[in-house]
Amino acid sequence: MYIVAALIAYFLFLRQIKEDRLDISKESVGNMFLWAVIGLLIGGRLFYALVYDPEFTILREPWRLIWPIQDGQFVGLEGMSYHGGLIGAIVAVAIYTKRKKYSFLQWGDLLANAVPLGYTFGRLGNFINGELYGRAAVGPWGMIFPSAKLVPTNSPWLAEFSELANFPISGTSPLVNVPRHPSQLYEAFLEGILLWVVMWFVVRRISPFRGFAIAMYLIGYGVARFIAEYSREPDAQLGYILRLGGGNNPTAYFTSVLDISMGQILCLLMILAGIVLIFVFRQLHLRRPAVTLLAEDSPKPEPKAASNPIGGQRAAKNTSKAVKKKK
Repeated sequence: MYIVAALIAYFLFLRQIKEDRLDISKESVGNMFLWAVIGLLIGGRLFYALVYDPEFTILREPWRLIWPIQDGQFVGLEGMSYHGGLIGAIVAVAIYTKRKKYSFLQWGDLLANAVPLGYTFGRLGNFINGELYGRAAVGPWGMIFPSAKLVPTNSPWLAEFSELANFPISGTSPLVNVPRHPSQLYEAFLEGILLWVVMWFVVRRISPFRGFAIAMYLIGYGVARFIAEYSREPDAQLGYILRLGGGNNPTAYFTSVLDISMGQILCLLMILAGIVLIFVFRQLHLRRPAVTLLAEDSPKPEPKAASNPIGGQRAAKNTSKAVKKKK
């Protein structure tokens, strides 16, 4: 799904180049995407190790950042952070555009318009894997995820949930797997399809200055993810970061909008960054002339006159003859 997401973003990027008649080669775009994917993977893994791993297991065993085998079993590269991947991709694209003397803001705008639709498939991959599942769902759309954390039957909130969800709890097992929100699908729609529609059909067409789409993407994704996080169970190792709704509220069952997860805090920072960048990029637009997308687009110097004196004399004679003939 990561590959599908990257390909969709790539072709939407090329579509914008064609529609805007920009002089950018497919090779340059491909190289930029390679840099972005590498930056995304490195940033996602490092950010997870720093923020979502309170025991710093990966930092104490750094080979686990790239080694997919643990205790003799293949476990893959467990632990990726979207926000860290975003930072890594931005840094990688900034370095690439700086080296090639391209406009980072213009390339960033093209990416911001293209990325969300591809991101939809990343969330579909989470759904297929049965990971990043949601909290206990009262509605009939609740799903049983086999890998979900089991809930103790003596949990204080379980009796209320069982009645509201019409989900009888029976048997002698001390643990039960309850229906949960398919939060991956919510995110696929909000952060992927809906955000892409806004970016592609609205932001892309009204963009008043370079960098506007970048800022709007940060705001749009931050808002969409913040809302979706209320249906998604916080990471077990972190739980709630801010418990303003009550000290004993369960993480597996939604009870208060005032209980904030790490993902929501990072989304608030994204929204704030997007708002600030709108003013910053607007001021840059007002204070300096528009920069060209490619270094080669700058005006070329006029060719110098021939330095050969004989050639120069011949050219002068030919010009003189032409003038006399015209007269």
